[in-house]
Amino acid sequence: MNNKRYIRENGSEARIAAIVIPIASDMGFDLVRVKIISDNGTTLQIMAEDEQGNFSISDCTKLSRELSPALDVEEPLSNAYQLEISSPGIDRVLVRARDFARYIGHEAKIELRDMIDGRKRFRGEIINANETSVTIKLRDALPDTEGNHQLELEQIAEAKLVMSDKLLEEARKQQINKDLDNPDIEVIEDNIKENI
Repeated sequence: MNNKRYIRENGSEARIAAIVIPIASDMGFDLVRVKIISDNGTTLQIMAEDEQGNFSISDCTKLSRELSPALDVEEPLSNAYQLEISSPGIDRVLVRARDFARYIGHEAKIELRDMIDGRKRFRGEIINANETSVTIKLRDALPDTEGNHQLELEQIAEAKLVMSDKLLEEARKQQINKDLDNPDIEVIEDNIKENI
């Protein structure tokens, strides 16, 4: 699937994204989101990941070291801020076609830039995704109405997974598999046989 980000920032966040994207890309990471949060001071939150959706604490540290000098030079914010680099998390935002495809079978909340069929907000299970659109089955579809809506990715203003037991279980399994593939973690197999 293409690597295009369909959900884009505006204003200061867009200027910061323009600084982040080439640096992250050179390091093998994709920008997920830039967000300026103004609670208890200003926090500049930058989410990133690799092509498989991974982003470790070590990756956060590396990207922070590379971004800090560039942000200091460009001064994209006029006031003091705290830089926060993180992974998208379990109930992540969905910004690329591959994000929607990866989470087929999971529930998402989607808000469009403009209304279609009298609504801008949709919540439902992702049942299909391709390079240009996502199809969701609405939770709130009335009986005798079409519950599936195909939404063009270009029209999406914001999209996010909904936390669920299914999503938590998948994240747990992915973490176990990552731990098993990690050469720094020793795995001990205990073959115990009971005599009957």
